[in-house]
Parts: sequence; C-alpha cells; structure tokens
Amino acid sequence: MAMRQTPLTCSGHTRPVVDLAFSGITPYGYFLISACKDGKPMLRQGDTGDWIGTFLGHKGAVWGATLNKEATKAATAAADFSAKVWDAVTGEEVLTLAHKHIVKTVDFTQDSNSLLTGGNDKMLRIYDLNKPEAEPQEISGHTSAIKKALWCNNDQQILSAADDKTIRLWDKTSSEAVKTLTFDVAVSSMEYIPDGEILVITYGKTVAFYNAHSLELIKTVDAPTSIHSASLHPDKDFFVAGGDDFKLYKYDYTTKEEMESYKGHFGPVHCVRFSPDGELYASGSEDGTLRLWQTAVGKTYGLWKCVLPDELASENSDTLYCPTEIKA
Repeated sequence: MAMRQTPLTCSGHTRPVVDLAFSGITPYGYFLISACKDGKPMLRQGDTGDWIGTFLGHKGAVWGATLNKEATKAATAAADFSAKVWDAVTGEEVLTLAHKHIVKTVDFTQDSNSLLTGGNDKMLRIYDLNKPEAEPQEISGHTSAIKKALWCNNDQQILSAADDKTIRLWDKTSSEAVKTLTFDVAVSSMEYIPDGEILVITYGKTVAFYNAHSLELIKTVDAPTSIHSASLHPDKDFFVAGGDDFKLYKYDYTTKEEMESYKGHFGPVHCVRFSPDGELYASGSEDGTLRLWQTAVGKTYGLWKCVLPDELASENSDTLYCPTEIKA
C-alpha cells in the first residue's frame, strides 16, 4: 500500500506553540492542552483536535501547560510571573500562584493534590493545592533558568532540566539533589515515561534515553537537525522527534534507524508528544499550529477515514486514498 501521512491541522493560536500535553484516557476520551506565546492556552479533544475551550486570564506568553490524568484540572506557566490552576471542565480559573519571575513549567502529582513549578528564578516550588495560601516548598540548586520539571518515581522524586546545562534528580522529602547529569549544551526538552522509568531528553541534534532512577545512559540517537522535542511511543518500539528543519522524524527505538520523516509545519517544531493510546502524536510549531499525525498511517481513527473509494479502486490499484489536508 502506498500511503501518505495526512496530519490534522489545529488552528486558533496566533503565535508560536511552545508546549503541549495529553491527559490520560478518561470515560470521555483523552484531551490535549497547548501553551502558546499568545497567552491563551487551549483545550482540545485529543483524538480529533476539535477545540473545546480557551483558558483566559494570563497577561503574557504561556510557556508551559499540563493536564492531570483525569483531565479535570489544567495548569499553566506564564511570562506574567504566575502559574495558574484551572477547572478543565468549566474553564474557570481556580488559583493564581504568584512567582518572582517568568514561570516555564508546571506538573501535577498523580493525585492532583500538588503542583510543581519552575522557571527563570532558578527555583523549584511545590504547592499544596488543598492549602494554596500556605508557602510552597522551595528547592534551590540550579544556577540558571529551569526549563522543565517533572515528578517521577511515584511522586517521591523530581527531575529538572535547566539552562545551566544540567538535569538534576531531587528527593522531594529532603529537597536535596540525588544525582546530576551535565551536558555540553543546554537540554531543550525532557519527557518522563513512568512505565519502565525512562527519561527522554533532547540537546543539540541528539535524542538521549536515560534510566530515570539511576540517570544511567541507555542510548543516544543523532538527528539531521537541531531537535527541540522528542517522545517515546507507549509500546517503546519507536520514537518521534522534531526541531529546526520543520520536519517530524520517526525512529525505530531498538535499531535507532530512521523510519520516516514528514514535513507539514511551516516553522520549527517546538514540542511533540504521543497520545496516551499511542495512536497519534501531536506537534506544536513556530507557525502557530498544532498538527496531529497518525502512528499507523491508513488506519481509521478519529477524523481519519482512510478507505478505498470505488471510483479510485481498480483491480491493480494499490494506492490508498486520503484527503491531503484535514482541518480540525
């Protein structure tokens, strides 16, 4: 079968899309949140890209966005020196957490009771969302702005990546750094896979995989361009990466061979993530759009209805017909 990847294009943002995250699978499907420099994070149905709502309230670029597993809460990190927690069902703002500088990253614990933040003041903070008026737990040690901070190891530890060219593993209870990885250049992204305790990081043209407990290197793969983000498929058979040359690359995780590359964006790719069911991956770009890409091209899933129309099908035809552009 000759099949062509047909991404769904999700419009609505007016500036570069810099972060995205999926919820877990809920009784209502799964959901996708995007962070954008337009200051207006958006919630979408994850499998179709259909717009559900926009969270209004930030007064500056939104650098980070996340959903809890159940998709009942959202959190955002912004240039207006605040992180916000939202009711993801009603769209209402629940909390504003004031910071001393630009906030870049937010992450819920699995029980949604605590929120981890990090940003340009080099400090990690843990907020008890049941006692928002209480002072947060603060963890210091990074010497430059924090780009990404994630809970790991059943929320007992924290992984953080910063512009000081380090990734650090912290113990939540003691607030102490347990291990540190140092790189020649700043890390551009970080993804934590709880199943198998794998840490996916990108720096320069490299995608690297580490054990999230020991921070021991598993493998590295070099791409043809500077990579801004990478995501490992839930089954761990392949991963996708995107960066400066506008393309999405798909690699075999075991052999490290490039399987495919797709161009659809009109600007550098800033973020890419697999959906929780592994059926698609979402990318966000400098061009202001999100695009959803099928993991198995030609499968009927979400808005993809790939069939052999009678008028195109002939006995010797092996071309699967898909529309060339689908707007979500």
